[in-house]
Amino acid sequence: MIHKEKILVTGAKGQLGSELAVLSDKYTQFEWVFTDREELDLCNLVALETKLGTLSPQFIINCAAHTAVDRAESERELSDVLNHQAVAVLAKWSHINDCKLIHVSTDYVFDGTEANALTETAPTNPINVYGTTKLAGEKSCLQENPNSIIIRTSWVYSSFGNNFVKTMSRLMQERDSLNVVNDQIGSPTYAADLAEAIMTIIANTHWQAGIYNFSNEGEISWYEFALAIKELGNFDCEVSGIPASDYPTPAKRPQYSLLDKTKIKDTFGVVVPNYKESLGKCLKII
Repeated sequence: MIHKEKILVTGAKGQLGSELAVLSDKYTQFEWVFTDREELDLCNLVALETKLGTLSPQFIINCAAHTAVDRAESERELSDVLNHQAVAVLAKWSHINDCKLIHVSTDYVFDGTEANALTETAPTNPINVYGTTKLAGEKSCLQENPNSIIIRTSWVYSSFGNNFVKTMSRLMQERDSLNVVNDQIGSPTYAADLAEAIMTIIANTHWQAGIYNFSNEGEISWYEFALAIKELGNFDCEVSGIPASDYPTPAKRPQYSLLDKTKIKDTFGVVVPNYKESLGKCLKII
């Protein structure tokens, strides 16, 4: 019997975890283990370490996080456990047990004051609790296991879970008009494309540790993203742009967080589709 390498996916019921589950049918050379809070509670750090020993994976894809950006402002402790302390446990265990760890991070580690696309070496300076705890997770990850890969991504959406694309699609059917923030710039990430990028890295025999950026190609505002959803979804709804100051939220958001994808493309040959192409695919299955 051929021994298959085991991939452990945490946060399996989230957007990325769900897309990896779809993709797993294409990568049958691996044994897949999908865990969510019920099977692997990342808040219980002692039990987490024990469970890792029982599962004994060769790869871990950490999709689990406290991603409710506004709620994180009042749930700092929970955010720190999920986004930082649990990551340190995963990294430490993977280092001791020769397991390859891919940890998913965020553009929110930046403050949004840069004027050009952000490379992996751009200075970090988070402006909310979510970004602060995610940056602490990145640092612990590389400290505990320097052989880890961290993938920073932005504006994630999918046909699974709750996200901007699904919300806009619903509201555009319910309302005649919508206001959307037009002064925050970045690029969306279709979780299915991110899942493909991760599997391109894992299937590549050339493992190169470090931080990488991934989002779809294109530089847009949330307002322009909403216009693309309206156009590709054939919705009859008036969409207007407003400044972020007109739509206050508990957590501040970076004004500019476009990620430069050169490194991930050059290192692993990852293909990065344009945001409109991927958005069209997603809207067809929502």
